[in-house]
Amino acid sequence: MSSELSRRAGAARPAAPVRLIHLGLGDFFRAHQAWYTEHAPDGEEWGFAAFGGHEASDLLAAQQGLYTLITRSAHGDRFEVIATVSEAWPATDHDALLRLFRAPEVAAVTVTELGARDHPDVREDVAALRADPAAPVRTTRGRLLAGLAARRRADAGPVTLVACDHTAGNGAILSRLLYEMADEVNQELTGWLDENVSVVATVADRVTPHTGPSGLRAVAEATGRDDRVPVTAEPYAEWVLAGRFPAGRPRWEDAGALLTTDVTPYEHRKQWLVNGSCSLLAYAGSIREHATLAEAIGDDACRGWLERWWSEAGRHLGRAAAGLDAYRQALLERIANPRIRHSLARIAADGSRKLPERVLPVLRAERAAGRVPEGAALILAAWISHLRGHGAPVSDPRAAELTVLAAGPLAEGAHRVLDALDPELGADDTLVAAVRDAATRFDRVRVS
Repeated sequence: MSSELSRRAGAARPAAPVRLIHLGLGDFFRAHQAWYTEHAPDGEEWGFAAFGGHEASDLLAAQQGLYTLITRSAHGDRFEVIATVSEAWPATDHDALLRLFRAPEVAAVTVTELGARDHPDVREDVAALRADPAAPVRTTRGRLLAGLAARRRADAGPVTLVACDHTAGNGAILSRLLYEMADEVNQELTGWLDENVSVVATVADRVTPHTGPSGLRAVAEATGRDDRVPVTAEPYAEWVLAGRFPAGRPRWEDAGALLTTDVTPYEHRKQWLVNGSCSLLAYAGSIREHATLAEAIGDDACRGWLERWWSEAGRHLGRAAAGLDAYRQALLERIANPRIRHSLARIAADGSRKLPERVLPVLRAERAAGRVPEGAALILAAWISHLRGHGAPVSDPRAAELTVLAAGPLAEGAHRVLDALDPELGADDTLVAAVRDAATRFDRVRVS
C-alpha cells in the first residue's frame, strides 16, 4: 500500500541534509532525539540518516522518512508530522553506513542499545574487522567502530557520539566499550579516536508505549493520512547532555534540552524520583489492589508515601534540585495520565536489580546524615511484603532465594532480605526496625 504521508504530497518540509546518524531506529528515537531536532529552530538544516530493522526502515523509507507522532495526554491526542529523518536504512546496509560515516558534513552520531559486552556477535565482529576494516558486521558496536574507521580513512574530520540509552553513566560506558573494541581491532585507531571523537553523556526520558493498529486508525481518522509507522509518546520529554560537539549540532537547547557539564545529578533525579517512585507504587500500590500507576497515585495513602520519598530523595540532588517543585508536579501529571498505561506488575519485576540504584543511594546518604530514611524504608518494606506474597506476582532473578528469606516471622524475614540485599543494611539495627515496622503495615493491608 502506498502511503499518503509523503513529501511529494506536501505533508512536510523538504528533506533536511543528512548531518546526523542514528543507530537504532526505534520508537524512542523517533519520539525523542528526532522530535527535539524537529523542534530546534535550525532543525531544517539537520537531517538524520537512521539505521534499524528491515521492516521499520523499509516502511519509513516508503514514507520518505515522514511519520506521525501521537502525543497522548490525559485529555486527548495531538498529531504532528516529524520530518527530521531524511534517510532510513536497514542496519545491514553496510555500504550506506560507511558512505555516511565518510561524509565530512556528518557532525554527530546518536546511539542506543549497545548490547552486552561479551556477546558472541561482538567477538565475531572483532575478528571480521581485524581481517578487513570495511567488513560487514552484526552489532551496533561493530557498526559504530567500522563507521569510525571508515571516517578515519577518509580523513573526514571530527565527530561526536551521543549516548542515548537509559543506563546511568552511558557516555563513559560507550567510550569504554568503543576503546576496548578498537584496541582489539587496531590500536592505531585509538589514537585517532582520542583526537577526533567526542563522547557526550545524556539523560533521556520520555515514555513511548506501543502504538499498534489502534494508533494507525487514530492517525487516519484524525488527519486523513495513511501512516504505516506512527509513534506514540507522553507529552513530557527530557534531554540533558554533557560533552563537546566539535563539528556542531542542532540548537536542541532551544527545543527544551539542557546542556550541562555533568549529567550525574540529573541521572540521580531520574533514577530516584521517577524510577524510585515507580517501584514504590508498584509494590505498595499492587498490595492495595491497584493495577496501574494512574490508579495507585489516585490513592491518598500511596500519594502520601510518594511525597515522603520525594522529600527525602530531593535533599541529595545537588544542582538538579533547582526547579524540583516543577519537576515533581510534572511527574505527578505523568504518573496520573490514565491513557499511558503503566502496569504495576511489570514495574514490580526485578526488584533486586532495580532497588540498589533507585533507593539505596538515598538511604545511605540519609543514614550518613544521622537520619532514619522513612521514605526509603517504605519502599524496602513494600518490596519485602511483595516477596512475602502480597501484591504483584514475584518476578525476579533472585526470586527463589529471596522469597524463602522473606518467609516466616516478619522481623526475621525483613532482616534476612536486607542482609541479602546488602550486609551493611542487615547490620543496621535501626534501619531494620524501621523497615520491619513499615512492612507490618503492608502485611496487614487488605482491601475489600
